[in-house]
Amino acid sequence: MVFEGAAGQGIQTITSLLLPVLRSSGHHIFSCAEYMSRIRGGSNSTEIRITGKPRRAYVSRIDLLMAMTPFAYERLHERLHERTLIFAEQAQFGEHWDSRCIETPLAHFATEAGGAVYVNVSAMGLVLAVLGTPLERCTEYLRTQFAGKGEEVVERNTRAAQLGYEFGLQLPADRRPKLPEPAPENQRDTLMMDGTSALGIGAIAAGCNFICSYPMSPGTGVLTFLAARAKTFGIVVDQAEDEIAAINAGLGASYAGAKSMVTTSGGGFDLMQEGMSLAGMIETPIVVHIGQRPGPATGLPTRTEQGDLDLALHAGHGEYVRAIFAPGTLGEAIEIMQRAFDTAQRYQIPVVVLTDQYLLDAVSTIGIDEIKRLPAKLSIVESGQEYKRYAFTDDGLSPRAVPGYGKGIVRVDSDEHDEVGLITESFEMRRRMMEKRLKRLNALRREALRPTVIGNAEEAEIIAVVWGSNRGVLEEALERLDDSRFAGVHFAQVWPLAPDGVGMLGNGRKKIVVIENNALGQFANLLNRESGVDVSRRILKTTGEPFSVEEIIEQLREVTHG
Repeated sequence: MVFEGAAGQGIQTITSLLLPVLRSSGHHIFSCAEYMSRIRGGSNSTEIRITGKPRRAYVSRIDLLMAMTPFAYERLHERLHERTLIFAEQAQFGEHWDSRCIETPLAHFATEAGGAVYVNVSAMGLVLAVLGTPLERCTEYLRTQFAGKGEEVVERNTRAAQLGYEFGLQLPADRRPKLPEPAPENQRDTLMMDGTSALGIGAIAAGCNFICSYPMSPGTGVLTFLAARAKTFGIVVDQAEDEIAAINAGLGASYAGAKSMVTTSGGGFDLMQEGMSLAGMIETPIVVHIGQRPGPATGLPTRTEQGDLDLALHAGHGEYVRAIFAPGTLGEAIEIMQRAFDTAQRYQIPVVVLTDQYLLDAVSTIGIDEIKRLPAKLSIVESGQEYKRYAFTDDGLSPRAVPGYGKGIVRVDSDEHDEVGLITESFEMRRRMMEKRLKRLNALRREALRPTVIGNAEEAEIIAVVWGSNRGVLEEALERLDDSRFAGVHFAQVWPLAPDGVGMLGNGRKKIVVIENNALGQFANLLNRESGVDVSRRILKTTGEPFSVEEIIEQLREVTHG
């Protein structure tokens, strides 16, 4: 079902009220939002899926639409079908009014309950009635939610919900959407969260104790998540004056011994590139989260895209080692963030975690058994009197000390330097230091995270490859296709690539299809360049919308006819 309304009208409020109630009824839920870059007006929408099994994908089909602006039909009509249930005011829908529409006086219910502010609660009550959810679950939740605002506010909210609920009960049973059977016993072992929260949980589990950022959507949510829990977990939070200051503050904190990270979007990461290069030269760990959105320039600041892989892969001048991760599920987001901190600490490099607006804002259920806690280590040694910060070693990794822990001096320098950190212009020292810094790439490749296989990749003729947030949509599309000719592979680490992981793509024996939200097929190019994989088809999308399940099914069917 989809709720459509203007910015400032409160459709996110409807979602935030509905999701806990629906989950308490024993259903799995998935929700994602698309919204315009404006504070007031326009037309935004939020989708809620109610499913019998965990789902992590956007679908185009709308079974129930709550339309609250005159733009609803214009923007969403291609997603409607002949049995779509539409609640709207006829004056807003105009000439597009038909037998699927039901005149819905939400504004009248809100006024009767106490004011226009209660319109969203009336909408919530209406939907719950149509879905067959008992009103008591709603009123119990409202009493808990608004208890701190006084009994009058509680009563007005429950009255608004009741009015909407009574209206919804009038809908004939044959017009109501059929829901999957709930499984309340399964809900005891699940949590509900969005991608931003999952990343924040992973950072806390990893021991992150310093975050610095200049706010830029959609990456800002990680900053605010950690800031809200800073006192509990001992996290220093710094809102910098710009992105250059943010990454340099993060490197300074890391030099002093903190587990530091920064969070931004592509446009902010542009400004951090010199800091990335600095991290590579001074061998100082830092985690950088990039919440991708469409560019170039400001682009579509509130939409989604996977257009910053090349940026992360090549950011910064000179040659240095980095790792890049791109989680595709809530569980992966929690685990990958821990892995990112561990990789940064052990290899003394910058590590990038790539997400996007779709993954960060989407809400779904996650099984408790999907949440993994990895060992958290700091990898810091106590320095001796003769300590050399850049000592040559067999694996290229020098023992890392921090100022004040031991008797040694911990020198770092952005110029080329010798083993103790003093500037040098020696050609031989330069050669050895470059080899030293790049040597760790071999170990990174050996330890690279293997991709996840979806289906039977050995027997399949066609392998669909995705990375990052497209995992859920591919999983569901392949399940619906139910065609043994297809299998899928999802990469949650996109640099460096696991050699044996790339090998499962068939070495030329299979047809490879790469699906990604960008214009040029950045990951397809990377696969081909690094491993010689011949990509026979690229399914690309640059509208700022996520792929829908229906869209992927249609595109994959075309592959068999091509």
